[in-house]
Amino acid sequence: MGSLETERTTTGWAARDPSGVLSPYTYTLRSTGPEDVFVKVMCCGICHTDLHQAKNDLGMSNYPMVPGHEVVGEVLEVGSDVSKFRVGDIVGVGCIVGCCRNCRPCDSDNEQYCLKKIWSYNDVYTDGKPTQGGFAGSMVVDQKFVVNIPEGMAPEQVAPLLCAGVTVYSPLNHFGLMGSGLRGGILGLGGVGHMGVKIAKAMGHHVTVISSSDKKKVEALEHLGADDYLVSSDAEGMQKAADSLDYIIDTVPVFHPLEPYLSLLKLDGKLILTGVINTPLQFVSPMVMLGRKSITGSFIGSMKETEEMLNFCKEKNLTSMIEVVKMDYINTAMERLEKNDVRYRFVVDVAGSKLDQ
Repeated sequence: MGSLETERTTTGWAARDPSGVLSPYTYTLRSTGPEDVFVKVMCCGICHTDLHQAKNDLGMSNYPMVPGHEVVGEVLEVGSDVSKFRVGDIVGVGCIVGCCRNCRPCDSDNEQYCLKKIWSYNDVYTDGKPTQGGFAGSMVVDQKFVVNIPEGMAPEQVAPLLCAGVTVYSPLNHFGLMGSGLRGGILGLGGVGHMGVKIAKAMGHHVTVISSSDKKKVEALEHLGADDYLVSSDAEGMQKAADSLDYIIDTVPVFHPLEPYLSLLKLDGKLILTGVINTPLQFVSPMVMLGRKSITGSFIGSMKETEEMLNFCKEKNLTSMIEVVKMDYINTAMERLEKNDVRYRFVVDVAGSKLDQ
């Protein structure tokens, strides 16, 4: 196992200011300990949240910042108390790398809701050092926040599942919406939305994609397997679909009205918000009252749910639709992501990139 007392350096690509432009940045990894796993990063997905954070859209960014929270890598070394992982294992790291471990969420396997959770980047670890993410050569992570990747799953395909996949799986699991025969809606067909279609279909749901235009209609119906496609500006189509859905997973990460989508829900239907939006959303209360409908939110998923979701995707042979890029393309990828110009997730081939130029 070797001694884990010495600090290591690694090179990542960091944002230095709210321009969000990333460039090479060499830094010291936090001191490792007996519960830690040293991971060589193989690949990392690019999430819309990475864009928000790099550009300080949420007003909480600290620089230099190495984004990336859909990380797949190889275990190079493990601490003396690590029991779940061995050198050579292919593992995943998601949005969170720490929690308090003694609050109600932590005690109930909902550590993503711990008020003292530590983000995988743009946060401060327990040793006082900033956390940095997966757009880098390596990471040191507590074993609690590392998951084994099931054998046979391609690393680049798995990366988006660690955020986008579990973001859909968790609310379906928590709200008891995993049974076959349900009618669900997926609002927004991006990284999270496309996995929403695939996972919901694999659960046996009738899935309607709801989008602002018809430009993704063929892809949704023919490539992703959705059953129906609604354009939100099509008043007649929206009226016909009223009172038809058991749930809607709302993945849209920018301001949008909620009322048109509330009208699609059946009695006791749920509108589940998963997009990070920094402006208030509006609705009139009768839209919720006259149908006992719920507007709720869900944030990624627990480590337990992440493991369940990976096994579910392995069993159902689900993969994400991705575009693999090198690190030197990352700023272009971020610009394209901001314009929704990706089908449906960028994944950075970190191990195959030169990080220092």
